[in-house]
Amino acid sequence: MLRFDQVVLAQEGFRLTVDWELPAGARVAVIGPSGAGKSTLLATVAGFFAPQSGRVLWRGSDLGPLAPGARPVTILFQDQNLFPHLTLAQNLGLGLRPDLRLSAAQRAQVEAVLERVGLGGMGGRKPAQLSGGQIGRASLAQALLRARPVLLLDEPFAALGPALKAEMLALVAEVADETGALVMMVTHDPADAKAFAALTVLVADGVAHAPAPTDPLFANPPPALQAYLG
Repeated sequence: MLRFDQVVLAQEGFRLTVDWELPAGARVAVIGPSGAGKSTLLATVAGFFAPQSGRVLWRGSDLGPLAPGARPVTILFQDQNLFPHLTLAQNLGLGLRPDLRLSAAQRAQVEAVLERVGLGGMGGRKPAQLSGGQIGRASLAQALLRARPVLLLDEPFAALGPALKAEMLALVAEVADETGALVMMVTHDPADAKAFAALTVLVADGVAHAPAPTDPLFANPPPALQAYLG
């Protein structure tokens, strides 16, 4: 269970309050106006932004003292998570050994994950040699390899066309099923939320509202969501 315990996020000109919890294995969309704090919410879970007050807990343990790399979290950003000077296999290998001195078993593990996401035989390519869809698949391969119980998606597929984005979301769902991960996905697209997430968190007017069932929320949106959707 992921718990936001009376959390206040603040910096100059910005304040967001959060006080709710999510069950392990949930699929959650995070939606709201630009600048409302959606990415900051995810960054707080990942350890890149410290709350002004309150605690973020995973399975009852405070994540506050843990550095980002020590948290049970994988986060995928809009600009992806790949180093351009490394091959695809090396990028993935970093998640197993930062010095990249992989054992034969670890190299086989990397290749198996690449096969799983449809990138078999491409481990020697660098990110510049990959299409947008292939880079998205590579990011999901990283998530599979790390197999952390919390997966955060900060619009990693926003630049993709509708068909490819739908394919990536289906692959995220498969990864979540395989790993049992709780997924929080920032999106600006109600269609993505409806297709992927049983629960939706509305972030607006300084509040990250408690998760609500997705379909009823969009069928009868509260004023803040109605204003966002137009």
